[in-house]
Amino acid sequence: MHPSPVQENVPGPAGPVPGIATAASDAGDALTATVRGLLPSLTPAAARIASLIVEDPAQVARSTISELSALAGTSESSIVRTARALGFAGYPELRLALAASAARQGPRSTLSAGITPEDSVGEVIAKLVHTESQAVLETATQLDPEQLDGAVKAVCGGGQLHIAGVGASGLVAQDLQQKLARIGRPCHAHGDSQSALTSAVLLGEGDVFLAVSHSGESRDVLEPLRRASAQGATTAVITNHPLSTAAKLADFVLVSAGRETTFRPGAMASRISQLVVVDCLFVCVAQRTFDTSSRALRITHQALESDRAH
Repeated sequence: MHPSPVQENVPGPAGPVPGIATAASDAGDALTATVRGLLPSLTPAAARIASLIVEDPAQVARSTISELSALAGTSESSIVRTARALGFAGYPELRLALAASAARQGPRSTLSAGITPEDSVGEVIAKLVHTESQAVLETATQLDPEQLDGAVKAVCGGGQLHIAGVGASGLVAQDLQQKLARIGRPCHAHGDSQSALTSAVLLGEGDVFLAVSHSGESRDVLEPLRRASAQGATTAVITNHPLSTAAKLADFVLVSAGRETTFRPGAMASRISQLVVVDCLFVCVAQRTFDTSSRALRITHQALESDRAH
């Protein structure tokens, strides 16, 4: 199980979010990507500070604590608590990390701006490609190898495997189901809550229930996730928000990093990053079951080629 959401006025119990400070030193966008994922779980005051970090980390890095307090409309003590909640000793350490991150990223690209009604088709293409490329890179910084390894081991365990997701997340669940079926790993993808729930209550030890939810708060997957866990099944979630309810319920949390920009509702913004996580999970499972997976891929490929010949 994962820690409870950070409470601004109770910094102690939740403690630093593991890996944030380390990740920030390793990749230019790691810190801002993580902060973006944590936004929904923060208190209003902390969320205002976090929003400024996401929007312009370089400006925050240049700001004194009193200047940031005025910008965010919050107290200096709230800034200190937010910095600690993000894994830093205090605001000076957060400023240094943001300054280093901004230096690595260079000047803010115009491609990072939202799409406007005045943009040409070429500009729309460039901005969308930039946004989705960033989502892929940021997902690489957020996806914890240990969490992925645990989920892979569970999937390779041989018990029942059920995957649940609704809407765009349901398409991602179907993609994983199709990939695993090609390597001989039977599983079921559920696109509605009733199907997911009736399957979850029949699971047990050795079985796996994997939920896909950008927000980690979708009722359609939360109850099946709870019931599967109660039955003793191993649970995992692919989500953009590591402190969400689904993340707290799951044994393994696979964090994606989709961005939301103009004309890009959460469902669209999450799809590319979720598919990156799915591909990582699939390839690791195929790697661990190399002999059987290779044989299954060869046989299914031959079947498809034979079908095309006719």
